[in-house]
Amino acid sequence: MRIRRVLVGVAASVAVAATAAGVFAGVQSSAFDASLDKVYDVPNPSVGRSTDPAVIARGKHVVEAVAGCATADCHGRDLGGGRTVDFGPLGRFTGPNISSGGLGAAYTDGELARLIRHGIKRDGRSVRFMPVQDFRWLPDEDVAAVVSYLRSAPAVDRENGPIAFTTLAKVLDRRELVAIDVARRIDHGSYEAPPPPSPSAEYGRFLANACTGCHGQHLSGGRMPGAPSSLPVPLDLTPHEDGLARWTFEDFDRALTLGVKPDGQKIDPFMPLDGFSKLDGTEKRALWEYLRSVPARPFGQR
Repeated sequence: MRIRRVLVGVAASVAVAATAAGVFAGVQSSAFDASLDKVYDVPNPSVGRSTDPAVIARGKHVVEAVAGCATADCHGRDLGGGRTVDFGPLGRFTGPNISSGGLGAAYTDGELARLIRHGIKRDGRSVRFMPVQDFRWLPDEDVAAVVSYLRSAPAVDRENGPIAFTTLAKVLDRRELVAIDVARRIDHGSYEAPPPPSPSAEYGRFLANACTGCHGQHLSGGRMPGAPSSLPVPLDLTPHEDGLARWTFEDFDRALTLGVKPDGQKIDPFMPLDGFSKLDGTEKRALWEYLRSVPARPFGQR
């Protein structure tokens, strides 16, 4: 009888805990949905679109290298939509077609600029999962260059792939562990301008925003919250023994350009090297100088 009472008590406790967890998940999921449904009152920036080949070339570089939009796991090398990435218990995501044959045709220049700077779609609601917080620092002239390049790129006729996030993904977003609801994370009333491009840690700090989504805010790597075991674990990018302490700039350059570590091992293709490999010499050196300047942290502290 005593054992039976204990088992009944344990079962009751488990049931209560499960119910509480379900209620918590439901509340967080509802808050996520309500936040995505919010319409932001942020005006469209004024954009001076250009047909100057130099401006378009700069826009192409920003899209392909600095912002990493033209990678296979983002909008695709032709901007006609990326491949569908399976995030296991978090859902699936496909970067949409942003060429003039897709969503690019639906947006005005000002709406594109607002999307890039604020993460707000043309209907005034937040974009999902697009890492605007990583590149909204781009100066006005670069935003205009991106718009100019997108208008000049060939149209691609391709349907958009699926985008679906689970309740777990919504909970992790509300707990600030995964950035899906983008506009909620942005202070739309402020903007920090970068310094002029130079091979300095100061400029590298802005470029390194592109690394934090996978390697964490502290850049020390570790498994991404909620990620399935099929996804690779991001490495430590700090000057710790677990990270880049023994690397030289030449090692770093080779890793970004060829996808090979100093020990000869290949970097997992999940890392968007098709974008990072296109960084120019100034950008690579700036990123390296910044990574060498951050506090050394053991692997896994993200």
